[in-house]
Amino acid sequence: MGILNITPDSFSDGGKFLHLESAIARAEQMIEDGVDIIDIGGESSRPGSAPLSLMEELDRIMPVIYALRDCGKPLSIDTYKPQVMREALLAGADMINDIRGFATEDAIAVVQSSDAGLCVMHMQNNPLNMQMNPEYADVNLDVGYFLQQRVSALAAAGVATERICLDPGFGFGKTLEHNVAMFHHLPDFLAELNLPLLVGVSRKSMIGGLTGRPTSARLAGSLAAALAAKQCGANIIRVHDVAETVDAYKVWDALVASGTYSNE
Repeated sequence: MGILNITPDSFSDGGKFLHLESAIARAEQMIEDGVDIIDIGGESSRPGSAPLSLMEELDRIMPVIYALRDCGKPLSIDTYKPQVMREALLAGADMINDIRGFATEDAIAVVQSSDAGLCVMHMQNNPLNMQMNPEYADVNLDVGYFLQQRVSALAAAGVATERICLDPGFGFGKTLEHNVAMFHHLPDFLAELNLPLLVGVSRKSMIGGLTGRPTSARLAGSLAAALAAKQCGANIIRVHDVAETVDAYKVWDALVASGTYSNE
């Protein structure tokens, strides 16, 4: 899943693709690089970011959706606003990626009658305050419980579980220790929840915390995390660096699948 931020203030690439022409060019490059899904977001969810108005978000993303809906790749829309979900689905979006996990009845009502894929993510609090001393009794139990409750709520509304994937929400109300504990737990999340997992750690503070590198120098760490997520069984990897991740996977698949590499 390639990230396409139509924002001026995202933590890694804010402002680079704010204009329609640059957004289209970026999407075309990701397609050439081997992307499977394009994830379009109009509101930054970096730690400390303030909410964006409905009209601003629509103004940013709708022209991009219309421009790319026939590009040959599924379009995922990164939003928690039911009104944005509705307009995006009407415009031809294939997936809704909700950082709030479809936590409102309005969000569920919008998506329940569609056939779009849904990504249910966990976040403690909201982007404005989520990194202010996040605490859990047990991060894996708490996150797993939340995800299961949201799946149950969607299923009760008639949403087929085959449409759903889950995202533990790395960096969304978690310390470095929480993120590492969740990463170790990924195979257990898969076994316990029995649904596909999306992992998004590309260039995040988790990578910076482990490497000591600034955002601009986190490619190697992000690739290592993507490979680790693949080894843990993650089904979708959300990344900024599509070409590099595709190359890393090609080498990994050739060496690991052939038995050339062994960790024994």
